[in-house]
Amino acid sequence: MEEILKYMNWITEQLTIHRYLGALVIIAGFAILAKVMDISLHRIFRFISGKLAFEFDDDVVKPIRKPIQAVIFLTGCWLALLWAAPEPHSGFFFFATVKSILILMIGYHLNRMMKSGCQGWCATRPRWEEHIHFMENFGRVGLFVFGIVILLHVWNVDTTPFLASAGIVSIAIAIAAKDTVANLLGGINLFLDKPFVRGDYIVLDSGERGQVIDIGLRSTLIRTRDDEQISIPNAIMSNTKVINESAPEPRFRIHISVGVAFGSDIDEVEATLLAVAHANQSLAASPAARVRFRHFGESYLAFELLCWAKNPADRGRIIHELNRSIYKEFNQRKIRIPFPQREIHVHNLTGETGSRQNSP
Repeated sequence: MEEILKYMNWITEQLTIHRYLGALVIIAGFAILAKVMDISLHRIFRFISGKLAFEFDDDVVKPIRKPIQAVIFLTGCWLALLWAAPEPHSGFFFFATVKSILILMIGYHLNRMMKSGCQGWCATRPRWEEHIHFMENFGRVGLFVFGIVILLHVWNVDTTPFLASAGIVSIAIAIAAKDTVANLLGGINLFLDKPFVRGDYIVLDSGERGQVIDIGLRSTLIRTRDDEQISIPNAIMSNTKVINESAPEPRFRIHISVGVAFGSDIDEVEATLLAVAHANQSLAASPAARVRFRHFGESYLAFELLCWAKNPADRGRIIHELNRSIYKEFNQRKIRIPFPQREIHVHNLTGETGSRQNSP
C-alpha cells in the first residue's frame, strides 16, 4: 500500500512539474469518463426499459447521450486549462473558447431535443399540432437570442450600451424591418384566429389553390396541385380573403352540370345521376348525393348533380370520373345530350317593282 502511495505521489509531482503533460492526462481521463458514462447510461436504461413497457433508450436517453458526453469532455478541457495555468491573457482566450464551444454544443443539442420532442408530441396529440409547431418556432427564436446573450457575456462584451440605446435601436429596427414585424404579427394573428391549419386546402383571393404545408413565423407555404410551392408573407395571409375548403368539414362539395334533351324522362335522368354518384367510392356517404333540376335552357333541360368528396385534394379526379360515368350511362340508357339548336327563317322581300327572293 505504501508503494502505491509513493508511486501516486511521484506521478502527481511529475504532472505538477510538467503541467502541459498533466493537462493532456486530464483531458484523456475525462474522455474515458465520458465514454464510460455513455455506456453505463445505455445499459442502465435498457435494463429499466426491459422491466417497464417504455422505451427509455429511444425516448429519453438517446437524445441526451451526446450532450452528456460533450459536457463531460469539455469540463475536462476546462480543468486541464486550469491545471496548465497559462498566462492571464491567453488563459482568458482559452477559457472563453471552451465556454463558447460548450454553449454552442448545448444549444445545438437543445434545439434537436426540442424538435424531436415536439414531433413526438404532435404524434400523440394531432389536434394540438399547430399550437406545438408555433411554440416550437418561438422556442427556437428564444433559444437563439438567449445563446447570443450568453456568448456576449462569456467574452466580456458589455451589453449596457446596447440596452441604453435600446429606444433608438428599436425605432431604427422598426423602420428597417417593418415588413418582418408585420409578418410576425400576422403569424400571431393566424395562430390565434386559426382560419386554416396545416393540411387544409385553401383558395386565396387572388385565385391560387393548394394545400397548406407549413405556417411559419414569417410566411405560409402552400403547395398547389401542380406541385408548385408558393410562399406568402403572413401579413398578406392575415389580411386577405381565404376560402378554406377543408373547414368546417374536411369534405368538399362537387357540382356536375349536365343538360338533356327536351322530352327526356326526368325521373330516369335523376335516377341515373344518383346511381353514378353512389357507385363512386371517393364520395362521402353523408351528406347523400342529390340532383336538382335547375332551369329550362334554350335547347336542353339543365340538371345538376351535387355530391361531396371525402378529400378536397381529389376534386379534379372525382369530377373526371363522374363525367366519364355520366356520359357512358346516358349513352347506355339512350338519354340524349343535345347540341345547341337554332331555327332559321327565310322571308320573301317584296319591292315596289316586283317581288324577288334573297338568298339566305
